[in-house]
Amino acid sequence: MWILENAFLIPLIPAISFVVILLFGRSVIGVERVQKVGITAVGIVWILSMIAAVSWITRVEDSTSSKSDDAEHAQIAVNEGLSASAAAGVDGELHLAAEDDGHGADGHGYATTEPVISEADGWWSSGGVDFAVGTLVDGQTVLLLVVVTSISLLVHIYSSEYVKGDRRFVHYYAFLSLFTASMLFFVMAQNLVQMIVGWELVGVCSFVLIGHWWEERPNTDAAVKAFLTNRVGDIGLLVGVAILFGTFGTFDIDAINRAVGEMGSEVHFAMLMASIALMAAVCSKSGQFPLHTWLPDAMAGPTPVSALIHAATMVVAGVFMIGRLYPVFYEGFSIGTSSINLMAFIGGFTALAGAGLAFAQWDIKKVLAYSTVSQLGYMVMALGVGAWTAAMFHLFTHAFFKACLFLGAGSVSHAAHHTFDMREMGGLRKYMPHTYKTFVISTLALAGIFPFAGFWSKDEILLGALAGQQNAYPLMLIFGCVVALLTAAYMTRVIWYTFWGEYRGHGHPHESPKVMTVPLWILAVMAVVAGAFNLPTPVLELFGLEGLAHLVQTYAEPTHYLNAIGLSHPDPSLWLALVGLALALAGIAITFVYFWRNAGPHGLTERNRYAKAGYTFLEQKYYLDHLYTDIVVGSIKAPIARAANWVNDNVIDKVVNTAGEGARDSGRWVYRWIDQGTIDNTVNALGTGADAGGQGLRVMQTGKVQNYGSLLFGTAAVVAIVFVIVL
Repeated sequence: MWILENAFLIPLIPAISFVVILLFGRSVIGVERVQKVGITAVGIVWILSMIAAVSWITRVEDSTSSKSDDAEHAQIAVNEGLSASAAAGVDGELHLAAEDDGHGADGHGYATTEPVISEADGWWSSGGVDFAVGTLVDGQTVLLLVVVTSISLLVHIYSSEYVKGDRRFVHYYAFLSLFTASMLFFVMAQNLVQMIVGWELVGVCSFVLIGHWWEERPNTDAAVKAFLTNRVGDIGLLVGVAILFGTFGTFDIDAINRAVGEMGSEVHFAMLMASIALMAAVCSKSGQFPLHTWLPDAMAGPTPVSALIHAATMVVAGVFMIGRLYPVFYEGFSIGTSSINLMAFIGGFTALAGAGLAFAQWDIKKVLAYSTVSQLGYMVMALGVGAWTAAMFHLFTHAFFKACLFLGAGSVSHAAHHTFDMREMGGLRKYMPHTYKTFVISTLALAGIFPFAGFWSKDEILLGALAGQQNAYPLMLIFGCVVALLTAAYMTRVIWYTFWGEYRGHGHPHESPKVMTVPLWILAVMAVVAGAFNLPTPVLELFGLEGLAHLVQTYAEPTHYLNAIGLSHPDPSLWLALVGLALALAGIAITFVYFWRNAGPHGLTERNRYAKAGYTFLEQKYYLDHLYTDIVVGSIKAPIARAANWVNDNVIDKVVNTAGEGARDSGRWVYRWIDQGTIDNTVNALGTGADAGGQGLRVMQTGKVQNYGSLLFGTAAVVAIVFVIVL
């Protein structure tokens, strides 16, 4: 419990690590040892996060136990003819109705456990509003703490070899620590202002790390593109936060969520406007259509950074924000009563669009990047159909197998002449058995093959679309099923070109060192077992372990908010799970047969003009970059550039030239009439007068005493006459 109340220590430690590495990494610690500081800091934070998880689970268990006792006493009281309210005691604090089954406050087998909120006043004040800084720790927070610290720790360890010898090794580890600290600060933010600070900090860190090798222009362009695209979405974030503050008069997240649950339809329009604005922020940060274009270009940074960004930190920030403010979105988009809404459609369409783009990429990291776009769309779609637990469960499982895939891509590049082009790979399974096995395991998890982790979380998303809340979401279910097929297909293509066939690259490929392969195996194991954290009850009943069912739902779901909005959970569906599995297997089989028959990458496009046109459309990324760069930005930039050039030539240059010409003419006049005409002439005249006087006086210098005596007596006479006249 202590760590839940002092959770601020968790982001503080990597923040201190950032300062220490940045200031003393090169001069005091030494470049060859600087990674130890970062790894130690994140290791400590990982331990604290695990302690926090255990503390939260204990808190939920204690809450469940105490409230179940209350229910039992209430039932006894009713049996004895007493009212439930009387049986609750003098304070009236009855959490369970007598007709409950005694398993929890909401009938799902667990209690409504309140979050742990710690707040310190005196951050700053503005306009009569006092802003506090604090932490909000609940199941959702703890889940993200585990994910972020686990992936970050493995990335820190992996990077010690992958980035070894880099010219900015110290800089890299410093910002890796800050990136981790920023995301941890974000997920435990107590109010919206803190959330904005964490949101922007992860954006700054991504900008720095994407442009780590800034000497190359494409890397700089990718960093700037990511930064500016996210600034577009941030306008929506600020507008949405302003609407929430104007509606409820507070930035406190807990207060806002509770107020929405209590007021419901009274604030529907305000929540709709806030939700639309906040969705713009989600689209930019979490790579949703149409602001997803920065995310594949972010592959310009070091591969471990790609794993951290795309698996556990920046890109899941938007998904986390929806989950944190879910009552706002639930009420705003009428998720409980509709069969389609903006969030669900954007998520489903993004999942489909991202999966399509992954087929036309030869860069293995960009395939994984578009896969991330697609899977993030899955998560947003799940939230849009009311499947909160499914979205967070998929976020949890996806973090491990996608991090493994990115680090696997880095391992392939590290050992195969530093290329990410799959056309220069092939046959690597013979040279890199550990990388190959872990990559295949994570691919099967991503494709949703039983019994790997992705199967269970993907199934829950499809189930959420099938059942909805009051209405099903048929279009979202179609999107989800098609994406399940496409995901398995494009990942099979990656494995074929990378690990099968003959080696087509340069140099001599070899397995990566253990410091890189051990993190791969840890992540691969999690890609297998992570699905066990939310298995449905019917599966575990076969083994007599039904008490371990729905762990994510039990311990991570913020029931203190979701119960108020009436969120429900559908029953498992075996036939839907089999359909999803069949689609994934079909995607693998079709793709394998296609390449096994040596159809080649362009065989179909060369034979069919429609296929060629479709492939070109995918190669051009739906022409969105062309739309943004050449049409939107170009149409704004070109007139502004022309206008700026005209102003430069006709206003600024003219003013400068006129001022210069005036200064020149003034200088000439001053030189001619003041310097030459007055000062020089005056000085010359004085010199001439002095010279003439000297010449006149020189004639008196005869050297004869009698002449000097005459002059003396003559002068004395003149002086005497003057005195006589004057006096």
